[in-house]
Amino acid sequence: MRDAAAFHREAVAQLRVNVPGRAIVAASGGIDSTAAAVLSQEALGDRCRALFVDTGLLRLHEVDRVRALFEASHLHVEVVPASERFLDALAGVTEPEEKRRRVGEAFIRVFESEASRFGADTLIQGTIAPDWIESGGALRDTIKTHHNVGGLPKDLKLRIVEPLRDLYKDEVRTLSAHLGIPSPDRQPFPGPGLAVRVNGPVTAENLAVARTANAVVEEEVEKRIADGSIARPWQYFAVLLPVRTVGVQGDNRVHGRAVSVRIVESSDAMTATAMGVPMTLLRTIAERITRELSGQVTRVLYDVTDKPPATIEWE
Repeated sequence: MRDAAAFHREAVAQLRVNVPGRAIVAASGGIDSTAAAVLSQEALGDRCRALFVDTGLLRLHEVDRVRALFEASHLHVEVVPASERFLDALAGVTEPEEKRRRVGEAFIRVFESEASRFGADTLIQGTIAPDWIESGGALRDTIKTHHNVGGLPKDLKLRIVEPLRDLYKDEVRTLSAHLGIPSPDRQPFPGPGLAVRVNGPVTAENLAVARTANAVVEEEVEKRIADGSIARPWQYFAVLLPVRTVGVQGDNRVHGRAVSVRIVESSDAMTATAMGVPMTLLRTIAERITRELSGQVTRVLYDVTDKPPATIEWE
């Protein structure tokens, strides 16, 4: 990117021009939205209110983790509980694009409600270039709709401002370091959360399985990062598949679920390479997932597909 300090000054000045009134800032806890929130609070002060929506689609201990990140970044962010709204919106939905649209609309309805209470007419988002490119921008085909772009409802009542719209992920990381945001050991996490890591219907039961499997993958990969066994991947997670597969529990035949593990390297999320990792790591992940989800998951697979032809997330 151009000089981070210059971008910082320009972004703050532009926010003051683009937001003459009050604004809601969508803060997901990811590096993109955290950078957007830091810029917004500097530019607008008490004319903006940053919100983190607890969708019920989050990873294990996610709310506590993002609170710590916000505090370290000197951000004041309010947590809005909304898990029931999101589960209701996703009831019976299995098609990935529809999931993303439903999640996007549910976010907007929460923000509209909170904006009304605050007297705001603007929503500031941490949208970056890959979000709108993959959602069909720049005369491209839609690869997948990002909830904060293509998932926006047509009757949106808020103006959208996106201070990072032209940046790529590596540029956002450079900007974030300049802004003093703690280096995110946290990997990128999709806006629709575990809804797109549950292939099939998004139910409380399926989310619980996906949440446990994701936690196992993260814990085991991070142990290997800490001891130097592997380099830090771009993303590493588990996906609950919509299939049943035969397994054995004791002397009994069981019909359980299958989970796919995904570990990829990338620099900007536009392309990615499936990472070659030690078989001992994969065996440990498989043993823990099948043990901690005994009777529920009977098979663990490893996804070796690059992007392209696949995307990083399964949905």
